[in-house]
Amino acid sequence: MEGRTKHTMRDVARLAGVSIATVSAVINSSANVSSERKVRVEAAMAALDYHPDEVARSLKTGRTNVIGVVIPDITNAFYPEVVRGIEEAARETGYSVLLCDSSEDAAEERNHLSSLFSRRVDGVLLACCANSTAYDTMLRRRFPMVFVDRVPASAAEGTVSTDNIQAGYAGARHLIELGHKRIAMLVGHLGLSPHRDRLEGFRKAMQESHLPIHEEYLSCNGIAIENGILAGRDLLNLAAPPTAIMVSNSKLLFGLIQALDEKKVNIPDQVSVISFDDYIWNRYFSPSLTTVAQDTNELGRRSFQLLFEIMNRRDGEELAEKHVRLPAELRIRTSTAPPPGHAASLTAKPAAMSLAAS
Repeated sequence: MEGRTKHTMRDVARLAGVSIATVSAVINSSANVSSERKVRVEAAMAALDYHPDEVARSLKTGRTNVIGVVIPDITNAFYPEVVRGIEEAARETGYSVLLCDSSEDAAEERNHLSSLFSRRVDGVLLACCANSTAYDTMLRRRFPMVFVDRVPASAAEGTVSTDNIQAGYAGARHLIELGHKRIAMLVGHLGLSPHRDRLEGFRKAMQESHLPIHEEYLSCNGIAIENGILAGRDLLNLAAPPTAIMVSNSKLLFGLIQALDEKKVNIPDQVSVISFDDYIWNRYFSPSLTTVAQDTNELGRRSFQLLFEIMNRRDGEELAEKHVRLPAELRIRTSTAPPPGHAASLTAKPAAMSLAAS
């Protein structure tokens, strides 16, 4: 099989009837070219299926116009939505995105970062996993990096996240205002800033209302579906089970729902449930799910914009905004309601939460 003919800039210039310098100026937007000549050059490039050699260009300019994005779990619907916002913002400035999944593994995260550095990407957006050493790596290499969603406690700049303290406070406050006093929280992993901050917001709301925080109502054992199942079972087996449960991420939520279904616990008649992140399927649960929503698209866009500013700032120049914190939004649906007027009974009732028929 014959290989495809590889056309050069000289071929484009010959077909378009212009100089090589004009073709270069159109490709690099380095000089004013008349609209008529630009159209001819672009038509010639399309006819020849010519694409500039990005490697050669990067060697000349010192830029690849590529950024790396490392996320901890591609199966968590939150991160693809954030990545979409990143790609939209990157495309507007002529940047491409290389996406990596660390699978919540610090060693895999280091491998991805090393690979991205060797590919000479211009910068990295990172949602780090627990026990990440990425911040130290960034400081050592003096490399442009922005931390997205999950923020190292020591980061002096370059972070974009939801105000998770406010988010945790809003969720707990909603349950308190409904009259709940026995409120549990599936926290997630305290080594990750979103979960740690949501717990802080939860504690703040409870303390303001002079409500006790029972340790047996807090689960900090992980962020997987299995953790949600086990935590849910433990809560339901308590002598005085909670009348409301706040869940720190969607995977824990799915696990909790399974545990509630096993016990035939009705939502919200026997227990109210509130979660974080608002996906399209939340409104199709029966009952529909009350959530504390993050603006995932804006998280992605603002992350790229901050990275772009870091990549292009001069030595010693201060960032306009070192830490971006976006507000969360409480979206009240039918999975939360006032608690029962008597001691919660977990005797069998109709099914718990399920998907509504379409």
